[in-house]
Amino acid sequence: MPTDIVIAQTTNDSEHRAAEPARGAVEARLAACAHIDAPLTAAYRWKGTVETATEWRISYKTTRSRLPALSAWVTQEHGYDVPEWIVLAVETGSPEYLAWITEETTPE
Repeated sequence: MPTDIVIAQTTNDSEHRAAEPARGAVEARLAACAHIDAPLTAAYRWKGTVETATEWRISYKTTRSRLPALSAWVTQEHGYDVPEWIVLAVETGSPEYLAWITEETTPE
């Protein structure tokens, strides 16, 4: 059975541009934590041309109730015309970890 926890993902074109929104979302309690993956190579079609770029993936751990605010915040802070925004449901997990995510994303 799905939980109330989700992992929302986006990418950015530099480590610095990934680190700032990752930390900012946690500071704003929009996410309990954010992981930044090592650089990866993306191949994609953009405006009729196949491009490649180095990107850093940010994975935000948050709750469904905080997701709309996180989505709006990431969209506002992002530099891409069409930023990646993928949300994955967490089916199960450690009860303690899932409770920690809920606690850390609850506004003070």
